[in-house]
Order: sequence, then C-alpha cells, then structure tokens
Amino acid sequence: MKNVRNTVPSILLIIVLVGFPQISESIFTPVLPMISSNMHVTAATSQLTMSIYFIAFAIGVLFWGQLSDGIGRRPAMNIGIVVYLLGNVGLYISPTFSLLLVSRFVQAFGASVGSVVTQTIMRESFDGINGAKVFSKVGAAMALSPAFGPLIGGLLETYLGYRNVFSALIVMATLVLIYSFSCLPETRDIDNIKSISLLKVTCRLIKDPIVWAYGILIGGVNGVLFGYYSEAPFIFIKHFGYSSVKYGSLGMTLALASLIGAINVNFLVKHIKSETIATIGLIFATLASGLLVVSLQLNQAYLMIIGFFLIFLGLNTVLPVALNLALKGYEDVIGSASGIFSFGYYIIVSLLTYLVSFIHNGTIWPLPIFILVSCIVMLGVYLSALFRIRK
Repeated sequence: MKNVRNTVPSILLIIVLVGFPQISESIFTPVLPMISSNMHVTAATSQLTMSIYFIAFAIGVLFWGQLSDGIGRRPAMNIGIVVYLLGNVGLYISPTFSLLLVSRFVQAFGASVGSVVTQTIMRESFDGINGAKVFSKVGAAMALSPAFGPLIGGLLETYLGYRNVFSALIVMATLVLIYSFSCLPETRDIDNIKSISLLKVTCRLIKDPIVWAYGILIGGVNGVLFGYYSEAPFIFIKHFGYSSVKYGSLGMTLALASLIGAINVNFLVKHIKSETIATIGLIFATLASGLLVVSLQLNQAYLMIIGFFLIFLGLNTVLPVALNLALKGYEDVIGSASGIFSFGYYIIVSLLTYLVSFIHNGTIWPLPIFILVSCIVMLGVYLSALFRIRK
C-alpha cells in the first residue's frame, strides 16, 4: 500500500462528509408532528427518533474510529456511507413506528462515519492556526447543515408528503457515496501503523481533564442544538401556528449565527488565545439564554427567534475551538481516540435530546430553561478546567 499521508482532501469534500449526518438529523424535525399523527404515537414518542439517532451515533463513532485505524480512513468512510444508505431505504419503506426506529438506528450508525472519520482526517491533515481556521469553517458547516435540514424537510413534507423526506435522503446518500468514492484520499500514515489498545487509549482519555472539559463542551453545544431541533417544531408549529415551510425557514437564522460565529473565530484566533475565545462565547451564550427566559412571559415568537440567534451565535464561537483543541497530544492514536472521544460526547448529546423529550409539556418554557441550565453547566465546567490547568 502506498503512503498518501501528505494528500489532503479538499475543504468542500470535508464539509460534505461532516455535514450529511447533521442534515439527516435535522431534516426530520418538521415532520415530527406528522409522524406523531400518521403513526398514532404521542409527540414525546415521536421525539424518540431524535434521541435514538444519537445513541446509534455514539455506538457508530466508536466502531468506525477503530475500523478506520485498522483498514484505513477511505474504506471505512465508504462502508459507513453504504450502511447509511441502507438505513434511509429502511426509513422510506417502514410501515410502522417500531420499524421506523430500527431504520433510524441503522441510518445514524452509518452516518456517524461522517463525523468521526472526517474529524480524524482533519486532525491528521491540519494543525496550528491553520487547523483552527479549518475547524472554524467545518464548525460552521456542522451548524449550517442542520440549519438547512428543517427548510428542506418542511418543503418536502408540504408539497410531496413526509415520506419523500426519506427518499431525498436516499438520493443524498447516493451522491455522497459517489463523491467520497471518487475523491477521498487515504490520509492514514501507512508506514507508521501500529497495534493500538482501545483500553489503553480509553484510560488515557479518561484521566485527561482537558478531554473531559472539551467533551462536555462539544456534547453540550450539540445537545443544545439538537434539543432545539427536537422541541422547536412543537413550539413554532403547534404553539405559534407556523407552517412547516415557515418553521423550516427559521433554520436560516441559525445558519447566519453559525456563519458569524465562524467569521469571529477566524478573526479572533489571530489575536487572542483559543481558550479565551471559547470562554467569551460561553459567557455570551449564557447571558443570551438568560435574557430569552426572561422574555418568555411576553409570549412573542420574534423574541424567541432573536434569543435563539444570540445563543447559537455564542455557541458557534465555542464549537470550532473545542473541536480543534480537544485531542491535542493524541496524534499517535488519533483514529481510536477520535472514536472514543466522539462516543463520549454523543452519549451526552443523546442524553440531552432525551431529556428534552422527557420535559416536553406542550408549552414554550422547557426548551429555553433547558438551554440556560446547559450553558451555565458548560461555562462552569470549562472555567474550572482552565483554573486547574493554570494553577
């Protein structure tokens, strides 16, 4: 085998591979009320399609991270996309909610390859300030891609029926597979492959407080993001009477927040430390979530939209920094470390999305309070970790 370690994939390919799992999650959100109605399940039960996605995702990142160390990044990626495609076919033909959940699990298990293997490729290919800039662009894509999901899902559900959301995912999976198979290089250093003990890597990560801090940050930010996508359709469609398309267009608000967040990181990383950028972003998001909770008594949709925009502006300043710094010093075991690390923070995401479905009560209050508490916890954990390092 030829060592093509110095071959770097294009930023566009990286964005596509890291973005398709996020779209797959959020494209579901506008059709949750329709799934609840057509399959005769409660709103909270329909939200299980969100939490089960991240449970399967957590298992998948552990599997694909280890497999990519064994057989290479490129073949692991392509096999995972095939599994993802099969899951989407299952969603399209599922006649019952139980089979829909099984197919959703398969879909997420396959989709997780786009997260863990792509992040491994990025950490192998970019470092330093260049790495921070790449991660900021990809961090923006990770927030932008799910922002487009609700709009696409809303349009498809309104004009073609909710099952055509699944057929669109089949088409997307096919195109992503063709793109990856044609253009993705192998970035694993073939000349320096060695046997890696998953247990030893796990113990090493568990003992590292920085890994814990950034794992909680990444899991928390994504938990807030997908908690929003799980609960927001019931707030804006059911409570405020938005159409599926109008609700889906709100994703553009989050897209703008992620874009500005990425621009902020690209600019600030040249002038101040990345840790300081993350701290500022967390403080901003916490203050914005507090203001959102205060404004709820006015029961105005536009105030909630502004509040969510400000919250995600802050959080999208945090995410690329956390992704870039999380596994510094683990370059020798980066594939397995990425898998274990991603498994940990996706467990956090799945727990948080389940918590959102658990506290769902049909009012507008649970989501903003959930976000406020999550931001306070993340800020406290991160400041505590920085204090311990500097002490």
